[in-house]
Amino acid sequence: MTLLYRLLTSKVGSAFCHKVTLALSEGWRLCGEAHYVFDPESQKMRCAQAVLKDSLNDYDSDRALGEQ
Repeated sequence: MTLLYRLLTSKVGSAFCHKVTLALSEGWRLCGEAHYVFDPESQKMRCAQAVLKDSLNDYDSDRALGEQ
């Protein structure tokens, strides 16, 4: 079994919530809390959430994590 890791990022808002919700609906689980930081280049807040998922497949760096 392989443990997969993804870090979901986006500017703060509903797009980030939808991205995390989609990952959860695909079997990913939250890993820790969401983090927020001010991006001085874009002058916007950005957020990040780590997610984990167990996979029966061997890890393959040539495949997207969602296809593992």
